[in-house]
Amino acid sequence: MTTTQPERRISYLAIPTDDSAHEGVKKLWAKAGANMGFVPNVFRAQSLNGEQFLAWWNYFNLLVNKEGHLSNAEREMLAVVVSGLNRCVYCAVSHGAALRVYLEDAQKADQIGVNWRHAALTEREAALCAYAEKLTLTPAEMTAADLEPLRAVGLNDEQILEAVQVIGMFNMTNRVSSALGFVPNVEYHAQGR
Repeated sequence: MTTTQPERRISYLAIPTDDSAHEGVKKLWAKAGANMGFVPNVFRAQSLNGEQFLAWWNYFNLLVNKEGHLSNAEREMLAVVVSGLNRCVYCAVSHGAALRVYLEDAQKADQIGVNWRHAALTEREAALCAYAEKLTLTPAEMTAADLEPLRAVGLNDEQILEAVQVIGMFNMTNRVSSALGFVPNVEYHAQGR
């Protein structure tokens, strides 16, 4: 007897099909499938409004995936800290997987994801995590003095600006993902382990 599993919902909203999706979105899906072996559910779940999704993706990709002022591990660490604080399941799981890969240390990455204060962090990593936490939880309380711990561990203005942009991007993306119930791909759970 053959049983079929019901299709898992990945968003509270409709998901475009391969036939109905925007042409640019279909190209991104194909590229992701070829590079990653799967299409991230966030690519499907956010693509209902194709032009808006592609605009988000271009900025997100620039901040998170391209060569920047911070290391890939630092950007993913910020993503994981912000997503954990916001309790965003999709982003905490997917970026936790990326952090495990970049750190090559699953234990440290998992500790950062749950409570960064329990991880063996460098002074620079701890300063970035503390800044991400304050900006995420109490943005109205930010002052120029909050930049001093970042400067004390060697971050320059370009690196600080990039950190702020990554933190801001994940606060926004977490809210979209959580509001619409995005479900992470199962592939993320095994990455970097």
